[in-house]
Amino acid sequence: KQWYQRRVAITAGVQIEYAIAAVAAGAPSIGIKSKTGVVLAAEKKTKSILYDDTTITKMEMITKHCGMTYSGMGPDFRLLVRNARKIAQQYFMKYNEEIPVSQLVQRVANVMQEYTHSGGVRPFGVSLLVAGFDQETPYLVQCDPSGAYFAWKATAMGKNHVNGKTFLEKRYNADLELEDAVHTAILTLKEGFEGQMTEDNIEIGICTGDGFRKLNRTEIKDYLAALN
Repeated sequence: KQWYQRRVAITAGVQIEYAIAAVAAGAPSIGIKSKTGVVLAAEKKTKSILYDDTTITKMEMITKHCGMTYSGMGPDFRLLVRNARKIAQQYFMKYNEEIPVSQLVQRVANVMQEYTHSGGVRPFGVSLLVAGFDQETPYLVQCDPSGAYFAWKATAMGKNHVNGKTFLEKRYNADLELEDAVHTAILTLKEGFEGQMTEDNIEIGICTGDGFRKLNRTEIKDYLAALN
């Protein structure tokens, strides 16, 4: 039994390394917390111009005041979104109020951790950035394939994440307004962006006291025009 447990632990460690590598090779995602909310930004590139890009999304709403994006494997993200929504709905059915962001993150991270040591499954090849707002407080939390989770003021994931974080360290300050945070998120994405950035190949979401929503293409186009 001890031999089996040791072997499982070693195999899990290797699989987590593969999962982290999948995240590092994934499309970049950025999260920035401002005084009044949180901004998520993600690259959304399709492999062919023949794709209907309206069917592809990098961001999902979980509750009215919580949304998430990812870097890594899209199908794995879809499964975690479904899990997160189920967790949130179960909480609402029991307590008749939205689940606190901290509890939602913890429970989703528990699901991710379970997949690192259960038989017949592999770790999720995805890292999540969760933006939430409750009790007048904005939250930005990252969940990794290992099940580890931690809060950030600003961070970058995916391809070129090291350069992205370096850029954010220079640009970030605690007094950022939401508009400035959107501009900074776009500029951070531009750091390692290949080709022309347009409203068709990036997604931006904002989470404030009014809730989480994704910016439409016209809004994104206006932000891009303001930076050019």
